[in-house]
Amino acid sequence: QVQVVESGGGLVQPGGSLRLSCAVSGTIFSMYQVTWYRQAPGKERELVAGTSKDGATTYAESVKGRFTISRDNAKNTSYLQMNGLKPEDTAVYYCNTGYFAPGRFWGQGTQVTVSS
Repeated sequence: QVQVVESGGGLVQPGGSLRLSCAVSGTIFSMYQVTWYRQAPGKERELVAGTSKDGATTYAESVKGRFTISRDNAKNTSYLQMNGLKPEDTAVYYCNTGYFAPGRFWGQGTQVTVSS
């Protein structure tokens, strides 16, 4: 069965950086798109960044120029490098994967808190 596990969240000061990881097992990862979503308290889940199986990327306007999504098919892992973090980036970040976006498979989420 497919498993999706996020890691790398934590508490960081404004302007700081974090790198989230999404490890996928139980499938041919290279055939899947990967999309990162986030959900802040009291808000709907929103798309943050995505990468197709071919490596094409897309970003929400709010994170363009600050976040970078990547994938390492040899490690069955996607990364979300987050720089210049702002308090409004505080949320639970979820990794989603599957043949199409949104995919069938979700991780459990990792908390990112940006606060001084």
